[in-house]
Amino acid sequence: MAEDVHKNPEVNGSKQPFPTSAKSFTAEDEAALTEALKRCSPATIEAAVKFRKTGDPAPVPTVVIGIIERFAEPDQRARLRVADDDLRLIEDLGIDSLTMMEIVILVEDALQMSINNDELRNLRTLGDIKVFIDCKVRGLPPPKPSRFLPIEHIGAVMPIQPPFLFLNEATIGSSSASAKYKITGDEFFLKGHFKDNPVMPASIMLEAIGQLAVLFLIEGGHGEEGKQADPQTIYFTGCEGVRAHRICKPGDTLTISIKPKRLKMPLATIEGQIRVGQEKAVYVEEITLTYGFREAVAQPVPAAVSAVAAPKAVHSLPAAAARIISPAAV
Repeated sequence: MAEDVHKNPEVNGSKQPFPTSAKSFTAEDEAALTEALKRCSPATIEAAVKFRKTGDPAPVPTVVIGIIERFAEPDQRARLRVADDDLRLIEDLGIDSLTMMEIVILVEDALQMSINNDELRNLRTLGDIKVFIDCKVRGLPPPKPSRFLPIEHIGAVMPIQPPFLFLNEATIGSSSASAKYKITGDEFFLKGHFKDNPVMPASIMLEAIGQLAVLFLIEGGHGEEGKQADPQTIYFTGCEGVRAHRICKPGDTLTISIKPKRLKMPLATIEGQIRVGQEKAVYVEEITLTYGFREAVAQPVPAAVSAVAAPKAVHSLPAAAARIISPAAV
């Protein structure tokens, strides 16, 4: 890692710490690094060597993805190669706690850094890991961790309820949110849309994007001090720039994502999209909601919401090793 740090205005368009020189990296160091990464791809080894020689953080994502790929099951590796930041380590890639420990140790060795358990606790997706490692390399504090919300929590806080709730789970960050919804085929509207050919209505997919925007307002911590968005005051006011790209049918899992463009009470303008795997299904340039504030209150979340008929995913790594991630509080 670098010894000297200075302000570089060219990094990501803003001034950020940037290592200007790397520690001495000898031929013996390169041989040891190559041996440690011998089961990784040549591109991973090349990127790790470049980082250790120059201190340039640009190759770091390639190193991290390559190390995760080395431990992932063979049938999951193709998903990593497309670098989908929404990929979840546990639910999508099947990485358990012991495997995660091996990944962390190898990342530490390859990048010459130290990572502790508290820092890992809220890293659930590939995107979380890439941002975290990039901040560590640059000497920056990591962003506020995103929060994973299971179906029980969503059902407890949302004003929208089954059978019109189209979020099975969600991850809420400080500047974005994502969610999943699996089309089961039992949805009431599919009985008539269309006859003998069930297709998810595009209007319902827009509704799902809007619901994630509502959840983001409620759970994203964007209220004034001591206040939070009031679920009973959030309503749809309009949308612009809608494009439908793909038919979605029973069995498809929708990956919904949103980013706020403007948040100024009483209006929130959100950009959103839905994908199925790597295929774009729906994009909306702007969904606008109106909302108000209420006094912030701690809301108890029931252990289960029996009315919500959705598969329950595994949300935390088992505590199978001493140096392992513990589940994040939601």
